[in-house]
Amino acid sequence: MTERRTPEPGSWLGIPPFPKAAKSALENAEQRKNLRHATGTIRAKRVARAAEVPDWEELRTAGAQIKDRVARHLEHYLLQAEAAMTAAGITVHWARDADDANRIVTEIAQAKGVDEVVKIKSMVTQEIDLNEHLEANGIAAWETDLAELIVQLGHDLPSHILVPAIHRNRSEVREIFTTEMGRYGTPAPEGISDNPAELTDAARTHLREKFLRAKMAVSGGNFIVAETGTLVVVESEGNGRMCLTLPETMVSIVGIEKIVPTLQDLEVFLKLLPRSSTGERMNPYTSFWTGVTPGDGPQDLHVVLLDNGRTNALADPHGRAALRCIRCSACLNICPVYERVGGHAYGSPYPGPIGAILGPQLRGMDNPNDRALPFASTLCGACNEVCPVRIPFTDILVHLRHKAVEYKTAKHPTGEQALMKGAGWLMADGSHLETAQQASQLAGKVLRGKWLGPLPIPIASRWLQARDVEAPPAQTFRQWWKDNHEGDQQ
Repeated sequence: MTERRTPEPGSWLGIPPFPKAAKSALENAEQRKNLRHATGTIRAKRVARAAEVPDWEELRTAGAQIKDRVARHLEHYLLQAEAAMTAAGITVHWARDADDANRIVTEIAQAKGVDEVVKIKSMVTQEIDLNEHLEANGIAAWETDLAELIVQLGHDLPSHILVPAIHRNRSEVREIFTTEMGRYGTPAPEGISDNPAELTDAARTHLREKFLRAKMAVSGGNFIVAETGTLVVVESEGNGRMCLTLPETMVSIVGIEKIVPTLQDLEVFLKLLPRSSTGERMNPYTSFWTGVTPGDGPQDLHVVLLDNGRTNALADPHGRAALRCIRCSACLNICPVYERVGGHAYGSPYPGPIGAILGPQLRGMDNPNDRALPFASTLCGACNEVCPVRIPFTDILVHLRHKAVEYKTAKHPTGEQALMKGAGWLMADGSHLETAQQASQLAGKVLRGKWLGPLPIPIASRWLQARDVEAPPAQTFRQWWKDNHEGDQQ
């Protein structure tokens, strides 16, 4: 097996929480320039393609309704899909979490005696750190998508759902290819420029022999059709088609939310997804496979249905709409925060608005970064407007912000909480207010009209440093009224 280096397992965990990571990312002027150019180009293409569809808004509504129906009846559709896939010759596995999924894929590879696999671009394998787990067990995982290849060769992390190397420009890609490709069994490209055609040819040469010798492939899945057990992968380069047809063994890891009930329902998403993601009318390669066909394609098919926190999201009536996501990346391309800080600042394979609402639900609020992500938004609502399945991003962000504050303050009550609790006690009863006024009256007599300056209480001291605040009056309104109007007749 040719030696290959990847980022260390759990490398996402080494990224600081979003507030700190974002400040560092803002200092990278080249990355901001690359992101601004790329997201601007994709946005313009999406607008043009969506405008061609007269019933675009109705399609968005239909997509949201289909996804919501799946969520309401997820158990039924999963069992229907399992039965259909099993009848078609696919071995179905259920994975509760990342450890389960990684173990299943590794055991299949070991049973087949392979020491390398080719991979189709897959967000879910990034989510579970599959590459790192396979390498720890002596199995190389070769990324075949061009952008994923750039990320892998650059010992980097993906920063975008659709274009993982969006933070790199052509000159940087050329440097990565000329420096790294020669390490992995193919000659280093010599004399290539940063022309996209030359870079693509270098990637094709690097990958071709891996496609031809690979005995096992790993993919994700954009959709699974429950009624037929059909898996669907959409892609733009043809590398997916190579992985789906050449190897003898194929393992697809698919999140349980990727189910659609029927082929007719799939039609809606095949109109929404390419226009929202790449700004195309349709994807260059849309692959369907339903089980094993003797003599055609892989003869040993496996599907791993992954939970990994998805049922936790499903249990939240306010947050479950995040599971509608079809991974188009339209929300990233419109987001002013993402455009300036990039994907790495989110500390997760899912960046941008969808990462800010999906990650904390999949992983929970134990990690400081997951508590910070819901605040990584201006709440401008642009993501709501472009989402092809009408995910209410801003509503979910506000909901998760509330949960993050509740989680934090339950463990570490804040001074603000104590202050508000005291204010609640004060306003709950007139006698409480009168007692507080008597205390302030005493303070007023002591200070005798002086202005308040810094106090021993840190928060109050900082607040007073920038404000002129008079001392409390020596006489309360209650006392003044008693002295001047006690004998008045109504």
